[in-house]
Amino acid sequence: MRRRGPDAGTRIPDRGVGPLSGGAVMGMRGHRPERIATIVRAVVSDAIATKLSDPRIAPLASVTRVEVSGDLEYAKVWISVLGEESIQRRTLAGLCSAAGYVQRLVGSELSIRHCPKLSFHLDTSLKKAAETIRLINEAAAEARRRVGEAESSDPEDSMEASSGEQA
Repeated sequence: MRRRGPDAGTRIPDRGVGPLSGGAVMGMRGHRPERIATIVRAVVSDAIATKLSDPRIAPLASVTRVEVSGDLEYAKVWISVLGEESIQRRTLAGLCSAAGYVQRLVGSELSIRHCPKLSFHLDTSLKKAAETIRLINEAAAEARRRVGEAESSDPEDSMEASSGEQA
């Protein structure tokens, strides 16, 4: 960064913070877990789809999100499984037993010294979202039914009232 004026020859030290610091360590710390999480998600998804042959793992299992700790030691992998609760528990058990193999696959893709320790968790947010949407749709259908009943009963009342006024 150049200065103009009487002290133009002095250099301003780069402290490594702020928007203009070139490749600052402080600025990269917030994005690194996100980048690692993206790679972990892709590798685990690929492993579930193509590399794991455990019969307990459901074919409709998918990685919904990955949370990596700030020190990159741990990664929580959230799995969504379509089907009954027993299928979900079996899939989670299969993934937990294959965690070492999956972690080795993740480690081969990452260019960091230590691979995060993977832990698998069931993600029920999709199931809850589907249930919420179903309840909203039921409430909307009930409201439409009530409005339809009110509209069909109102014209009859208004016709009787108007015929009474004419007589």
